[in-house]
Amino acid sequence: MRTSASPLVLAVALAFPAAHAEEPSTLGTVSVTAKGYAADDLETPLSTTSLDRAELLRRNAQNLGEALRGEPGLAVASDGAQGQNPVIRGLKKESVVLLVDGMRVNSAQPQGAIASFMTLGLADRVEVVKGPTSVLYGTGALGGAINLRLPQASFEPGVGAEATAAYDGSSNGLRGSALAKAAQGDHALMVGASVARIGDYSSPNGKEALTGYDSDALIGQYRFRIDAAQQLRVSVQQQVDTDVWYPGSKKAHPVAPAVVGNTIVHSPRQERQLLEAGYNRKGSGATPLNLDVRAYRQSVERQIWSFSDKQNAEKAKTRVTFATDGADARAEWLLNPQHLLSFGANAWRMTASPERYIAAAPAGSALLRNDPFNNGRIDAFGIFVQDDMRFGKLNVLAGLRHDTVEGRADSINNGATTAGLARRDSAASGSLGLIYEVAPLLRPFANLSRGFRAGEMRERFESSPRGDGYHYLGDPQIRPELATQFEAGLKGSADRLQYAASAYRQRITDYITGQPTGAVVGGLPVKQTINLGSVTIRGLEASVRRQIAGSYWLSAAYSQVRGTNDAQGEPLFQMPADELSLGWEGAVAQAWTADATLRLVKRQDRVATVFSRGSENATPGFGTIDMGATWRYAKAQSLRVALKNLADKAYHEHLAEGVSGQEMRAPGRSLQLTWQGKF
Repeated sequence: MRTSASPLVLAVALAFPAAHAEEPSTLGTVSVTAKGYAADDLETPLSTTSLDRAELLRRNAQNLGEALRGEPGLAVASDGAQGQNPVIRGLKKESVVLLVDGMRVNSAQPQGAIASFMTLGLADRVEVVKGPTSVLYGTGALGGAINLRLPQASFEPGVGAEATAAYDGSSNGLRGSALAKAAQGDHALMVGASVARIGDYSSPNGKEALTGYDSDALIGQYRFRIDAAQQLRVSVQQQVDTDVWYPGSKKAHPVAPAVVGNTIVHSPRQERQLLEAGYNRKGSGATPLNLDVRAYRQSVERQIWSFSDKQNAEKAKTRVTFATDGADARAEWLLNPQHLLSFGANAWRMTASPERYIAAAPAGSALLRNDPFNNGRIDAFGIFVQDDMRFGKLNVLAGLRHDTVEGRADSINNGATTAGLARRDSAASGSLGLIYEVAPLLRPFANLSRGFRAGEMRERFESSPRGDGYHYLGDPQIRPELATQFEAGLKGSADRLQYAASAYRQRITDYITGQPTGAVVGGLPVKQTINLGSVTIRGLEASVRRQIAGSYWLSAAYSQVRGTNDAQGEPLFQMPADELSLGWEGAVAQAWTADATLRLVKRQDRVATVFSRGSENATPGFGTIDMGATWRYAKAQSLRVALKNLADKAYHEHLAEGVSGQEMRAPGRSLQLTWQGKF
């Protein structure tokens, strides 16, 4: 479903940006993240993916990575049940900007997934923009951006509430959430909470040890309406995860395996906190100007331990808090009904001083202080302008941005090095996209975009042993990556058919990566942060959804990614395998709907050998079937029963971390129950 009105007019009808304002009630399928404001995807010359609240509940995913698995152009890199990082077109972690309500979540990720701190259990919507999006989101957005949109306080009078509860048979896991909204006069309040108690899950090979964890989250927002055009807001978010293990990190100790056995990384406790204050003004008149200003502070506090299974003792402990202070100012000016100009500036500063203790000797239990760096800091400032123009049936989107990123630290390598630790880089990003409506079902589009990524804190300053058995050497003078992508595709939508398909090619110069060198420091193998040279990523992706009869729908999605390490003339390290998904859904009885999904993943034998020094091997192909049925037994309540991995297939994703042949298996057959109700 879509609206016929121009998105330029519709955008002005909303308080800007829509991610911070009350939810629109009349728009069809829209994306806020692609253009920075609510816009019809069919009038956006970019590739996007969106999952609404109903679809997130249907998938019953535990975290963001799991929710996006199987979508065209998307994959998951996992090192545990909780540690699942979304991958966009073969680019992961620091090359994907993660956002919650438009606020940047990224921080250094030595183990685990920052994306798992994004409170999926309370999400209204997940939006993905694929390809370089640095014009709107600055450094790091080479693969794209993922924005998790949480519920917003609204001025609808009265009190409303909703709740969910879910059970997963594979892990005996229980999850639940509750949300309440209240408004009176010029005051509006929203509060929500979610909880998860996840046990070790079962694969076809039996219990997968150390895959359980606990998670608790709280969100809240208060809005005050100054007048019909102006609002103030205060938002808070908190998530605490405890007893999280990363089985993908398990490996034999490189120096003394007979004494230490295997080491495995885990987090006794990790927490994300965010506080935001914002002001929003909605323009009026023939040429309205909308304005949104915010300031926020976010901290990600982590405990990262390394455990010896033979000595039953910790061999390393790291405590670190990545604290980010940021401010954004964005404006939207409707010059005429077919011409929308947006512009803004944002700045943020991230600071961290990891406190690390490493075992003095393999046989000993004494932990000695060995900090990788002290008083690390990254400052970023960017300004952008974007022009959204419509010429009849042609929509043109053009943007330009300038960023300055500076990194510095007082010392690295446990205080041994204090010089040469500052670097400042400036970069320009740009984009130009066109989409033309030949007919509702035929909208060709193309875009050319340039993005950049400056080195993050760990890549710059990490200089010490780590619990995964490597001695890491960062590079304070690492050069930023620059990426250029060209994409061409088709989109279309009618009452009984929706589809999208595209092909793209991206070239990244000064590619930043950690490479095993073969050297040894302190008895540990060395992994050095380097600028590899250039890499090329190209791919195809497509999705289609077709109504075949009555209320029955068929769907299909396909992804193919090819990465080349140009510097060493071999496949790029850790590229997702080709995959195809086929789906069916429809009404099967009064108040009942059913659905089934077949996911087919091809064998991945395009692997790196020179770069990885033999640490990446081919992965067998596999197929899984998921089936479910939903009973809407009341107007605002439903119960869903589903079976995931119906055939109890034993498999692991190609991007699952771990020693070759010992990777953690994915969950086996699992009965799932999900209840939702609104009151």
